[in-house]
Amino acid sequence: MTRVLVVDDEPQIVRALQINLKARGYEVFLAGSGAAALKVAGQHPPELVILDLGLPDFDGVEVIRGLRGWTDAPILVLSGRTDQTDKVEALDAGADDYVTKPFGIDELLARMRAVLRRSNMLQDQPVVTVGGASVDLAAKRVTLGTGEDIRLTPTEWHLLEVLVRHPGKLMSQRQLLTEVWGPGYETASGNLRFYMGQLRRKLEADPARPKHLLTEPGMGYRFEP
Repeated sequence: MTRVLVVDDEPQIVRALQINLKARGYEVFLAGSGAAALKVAGQHPPELVILDLGLPDFDGVEVIRGLRGWTDAPILVLSGRTDQTDKVEALDAGADDYVTKPFGIDELLARMRAVLRRSNMLQDQPVVTVGGASVDLAAKRVTLGTGEDIRLTPTEWHLLEVLVRHPGKLMSQRQLLTEVWGPGYETASGNLRFYMGQLRRKLEADPARPKHLLTEPGMGYRFEP
Protein backbone atom coordinates (compact mmCIF):
# COMPACT_ATOMS: atom_id res chain seq x y z
CA MET A 1 0.00 0.00 0.00
CA THR A 2 1.53 3.31 -1.12
CA ARG A 3 1.88 5.92 1.63
CA VAL A 4 0.74 9.38 0.55
CA LEU A 5 1.16 12.52 2.65
CA VAL A 6 -1.44 15.21 1.86
CA VAL A 7 -0.43 18.69 3.03
CA ASP A 8 -3.22 21.27 2.74
CA ASP A 9 -5.15 23.55 5.08
CA GLU A 10 -8.43 23.53 3.13
CA PRO A 11 -10.74 20.99 4.87
CA GLN A 12 -12.90 20.34 1.79
CA ILE A 13 -9.91 19.50 -0.41
CA VAL A 14 -8.32 17.37 2.29
CA ARG A 15 -11.52 15.40 2.81
CA ALA A 16 -12.04 14.88 -0.93
CA LEU A 17 -8.48 13.69 -1.41
CA GLN A 18 -8.62 11.42 1.63
CA ILE A 19 -11.82 9.73 0.43
CA ASN A 20 -10.66 9.33 -3.16
CA LEU A 21 -7.17 8.10 -2.31
CA LYS A 22 -8.30 5.62 0.33
CA ALA A 23 -10.93 4.27 -2.05
CA ARG A 24 -8.10 3.48 -4.49
CA GLY A 25 -5.97 1.68 -1.94
CA TYR A 26 -3.56 4.40 -0.86
CA GLU A 27 -2.52 4.80 2.77
CA VAL A 28 -3.16 8.47 3.53
CA PHE A 29 -1.55 10.74 6.13
CA LEU A 30 -2.65 14.34 6.61
CA ALA A 31 -1.01 17.60 7.65
CA GLY A 32 -2.52 21.09 7.75
CA SER A 33 0.68 23.10 8.17
CA GLY A 34 4.32 23.06 7.17
CA ALA A 35 5.54 22.09 10.63
CA ALA A 36 3.01 19.27 10.84
CA ALA A 37 4.01 18.06 7.38
CA LEU A 38 7.67 17.69 8.32
CA LYS A 39 6.76 15.98 11.59
CA VAL A 40 4.35 13.49 10.00
CA ALA A 41 6.81 12.79 7.18
CA GLY A 42 9.47 11.96 9.74
CA GLN A 43 7.16 9.59 11.59
CA HIS A 44 5.68 7.94 8.49
CA PRO A 45 8.11 8.40 5.56
CA PRO A 46 5.89 9.01 2.52
CA GLU A 47 6.27 7.45 -0.90
CA LEU A 48 4.47 10.46 -2.42
CA VAL A 49 3.69 13.96 -1.14
CA ILE A 50 0.79 16.11 -2.35
CA LEU A 51 1.57 19.62 -1.19
CA ASP A 52 -0.22 22.97 -1.19
CA LEU A 53 2.12 25.98 -1.26
CA GLY A 54 -0.15 28.34 0.71
CA LEU A 55 0.19 26.98 4.26
CA PRO A 56 -0.68 28.91 7.43
CA ASP A 57 2.74 28.82 9.10
CA PHE A 58 5.31 28.97 6.30
CA ASP A 59 5.56 28.66 2.56
CA GLY A 60 5.22 25.25 0.97
CA VAL A 61 8.53 25.76 -0.85
CA GLU A 62 10.23 25.55 2.55
CA VAL A 63 8.50 22.21 3.12
CA ILE A 64 9.88 20.98 -0.21
CA ARG A 65 13.40 22.01 0.80
CA GLY A 66 12.97 20.36 4.19
CA LEU A 67 11.81 17.10 2.63
CA ARG A 68 14.49 17.13 -0.03
CA GLY A 69 17.09 17.18 2.72
CA TRP A 70 16.43 13.50 3.38
CA THR A 71 13.95 11.95 0.94
CA ASP A 72 13.64 11.46 -2.82
CA ALA A 73 9.90 10.73 -2.62
CA PRO A 74 8.03 12.44 -5.49
CA ILE A 75 6.45 15.76 -4.52
CA LEU A 76 3.36 16.82 -6.44
CA VAL A 77 2.48 20.47 -5.80
CA LEU A 78 -1.24 21.24 -5.71
CA SER A 79 -1.78 24.97 -5.49
CA GLY A 80 -4.04 27.85 -6.42
CA ARG A 81 -1.05 29.96 -7.40
CA THR A 82 -0.91 30.36 -11.16
CA ASP A 83 2.09 32.68 -11.44
CA GLN A 84 4.95 30.96 -13.26
CA THR A 85 7.44 32.38 -10.75
CA ASP A 86 5.80 30.35 -7.97
CA LYS A 87 5.84 27.22 -10.10
CA VAL A 88 9.48 27.61 -11.04
CA GLU A 89 10.46 28.28 -7.42
CA ALA A 90 8.74 25.06 -6.35
CA LEU A 91 10.45 23.09 -9.12
CA ASP A 92 13.83 24.58 -8.25
CA ALA A 93 13.31 23.52 -4.65
CA GLY A 94 12.77 19.91 -5.74
CA ALA A 95 9.09 19.41 -6.65
CA ASP A 96 8.42 16.81 -9.36
CA ASP A 97 5.25 18.23 -10.87
CA TYR A 98 2.67 21.00 -10.44
CA VAL A 99 -1.13 20.84 -10.63
CA THR A 100 -3.12 24.08 -10.43
CA LYS A 101 -6.36 24.40 -8.44
CA PRO A 102 -9.16 23.88 -9.29
CA PHE A 103 -8.27 20.42 -10.47
CA GLY A 104 -9.98 17.26 -11.65
CA ILE A 105 -9.46 14.19 -9.50
CA ASP A 106 -8.80 12.03 -12.58
CA GLU A 107 -5.99 14.33 -13.70
CA LEU A 108 -4.47 14.34 -10.22
CA LEU A 109 -4.61 10.55 -9.98
CA ALA A 110 -2.98 10.24 -13.41
CA ARG A 111 -0.17 12.60 -12.36
CA MET A 112 0.29 10.60 -9.15
CA ARG A 113 0.56 7.33 -11.03
CA ALA A 114 3.05 8.88 -13.42
CA VAL A 115 5.44 10.23 -10.78
CA LEU A 116 5.22 7.03 -8.73
CA ARG A 117 5.88 4.87 -11.78
CA ARG A 118 8.86 6.94 -12.81
CA SER A 119 10.41 7.73 -9.45
CA ASN A 120 12.54 4.57 -9.41
CA MET A 121 12.35 3.80 -13.10
CA LEU A 122 16.08 3.96 -13.79
CA GLN A 123 17.33 1.84 -10.90
CA ASP A 124 17.18 -1.33 -12.99
CA GLN A 125 17.15 0.33 -16.39
CA PRO A 126 20.54 1.73 -17.43
CA VAL A 127 19.35 1.86 -21.05
CA VAL A 128 16.56 4.33 -21.86
CA THR A 129 14.64 4.61 -25.12
CA VAL A 130 14.12 8.03 -26.68
CA GLY A 131 12.04 7.60 -29.81
CA GLY A 132 13.99 5.24 -32.05
CA ALA A 133 17.26 5.69 -30.14
CA SER A 134 18.72 3.84 -27.15
CA VAL A 135 20.54 5.86 -24.49
CA ASP A 136 23.05 3.74 -22.56
CA LEU A 137 23.76 5.71 -19.40
CA ALA A 138 26.59 3.45 -18.27
CA ALA A 139 28.43 3.42 -21.59
CA LYS A 140 27.52 7.07 -22.35
CA ARG A 141 26.40 6.02 -25.80
CA VAL A 142 23.37 6.74 -27.98
CA THR A 143 22.52 4.32 -30.79
CA LEU A 144 19.78 3.78 -33.35
CA GLY A 145 17.99 0.47 -33.74
CA THR A 146 20.39 -0.35 -36.58
CA GLY A 147 23.32 -0.08 -34.19
CA GLU A 148 24.52 3.18 -35.71
CA ASP A 149 25.91 5.64 -33.18
CA ILE A 150 24.37 9.07 -32.78
CA ARG A 151 27.17 11.51 -32.08
CA LEU A 152 26.49 14.00 -29.30
CA THR A 153 28.70 16.80 -28.08
CA PRO A 154 29.68 16.65 -24.37
CA THR A 155 27.13 19.37 -23.58
CA GLU A 156 24.37 17.60 -25.53
CA TRP A 157 25.13 14.36 -23.69
CA HIS A 158 25.14 16.03 -20.27
CA LEU A 159 21.80 17.72 -20.94
CA LEU A 160 20.25 14.50 -22.24
CA GLU A 161 21.60 12.53 -19.28
CA VAL A 162 20.09 14.93 -16.73
CA LEU A 163 16.70 14.74 -18.44
CA VAL A 164 16.53 10.95 -18.84
CA ARG A 165 17.68 10.39 -15.25
CA HIS A 166 14.53 12.25 -14.14
CA PRO A 167 11.85 10.68 -16.38
CA GLY A 168 8.54 12.50 -16.27
CA LYS A 169 9.86 15.20 -13.97
CA LEU A 170 9.40 18.83 -14.95
CA MET A 171 12.91 20.32 -14.71
CA SER A 172 13.11 24.11 -14.48
CA GLN A 173 15.43 26.07 -16.74
CA ARG A 174 17.49 27.09 -13.70
CA GLN A 175 17.91 23.46 -12.62
CA LEU A 176 19.08 22.36 -16.05
CA LEU A 177 21.42 25.30 -16.55
CA THR A 178 23.02 24.78 -13.14
CA GLU A 179 23.35 21.01 -13.63
CA VAL A 180 24.82 21.21 -17.14
CA TRP A 181 26.69 24.52 -17.27
CA GLY A 182 27.30 25.15 -13.57
CA PRO A 183 26.86 28.17 -11.26
CA GLY A 184 26.72 31.52 -12.98
CA TYR A 185 24.71 30.31 -15.98
CA GLU A 186 21.27 30.36 -14.33
CA THR A 187 19.96 32.99 -16.77
CA ALA A 188 21.58 31.64 -19.95
CA SER A 189 18.29 30.40 -21.35
CA GLY A 190 19.52 30.87 -24.93
CA ASN A 191 22.10 28.12 -24.39
CA LEU A 192 19.38 25.78 -23.20
CA ARG A 193 17.07 26.48 -26.13
CA PHE A 194 19.90 25.93 -28.61
CA TYR A 195 21.01 22.59 -27.19
CA MET A 196 17.47 21.32 -26.72
CA GLY A 197 16.91 22.09 -30.39
CA GLN A 198 20.05 20.14 -31.28
CA LEU A 199 18.92 17.11 -29.25
CA ARG A 200 15.50 17.15 -30.85
CA ARG A 201 16.99 17.25 -34.32
CA LYS A 202 19.12 14.20 -33.50
CA LEU A 203 16.62 12.15 -31.47
CA GLU A 204 13.04 13.12 -32.30
CA ALA A 205 11.27 11.74 -35.39
CA ASP A 206 9.67 15.16 -35.88
CA PRO A 207 11.72 17.86 -34.11
CA ALA A 208 8.94 20.42 -34.62
CA ARG A 209 6.48 18.18 -32.73
CA PRO A 210 8.60 16.41 -30.11
CA LYS A 211 7.09 13.50 -28.21
CA HIS A 212 9.86 12.88 -25.68
CA LEU A 213 11.88 16.07 -25.10
CA LEU A 214 9.06 18.41 -24.19
CA THR A 215 8.90 22.11 -23.38
CA GLU A 216 6.74 23.43 -20.54
CA PRO A 217 6.39 27.11 -21.60
CA GLY A 218 7.85 29.54 -19.11
CA MET A 219 8.95 26.80 -16.73
CA GLY A 220 11.34 24.25 -18.19
CA TYR A 221 11.60 20.89 -19.90
CA ARG A 222 10.46 17.32 -19.35
CA PHE A 223 11.58 13.93 -20.66
CA GLU A 224 8.63 11.68 -21.42
CA PRO A 225 9.70 8.03 -22.00
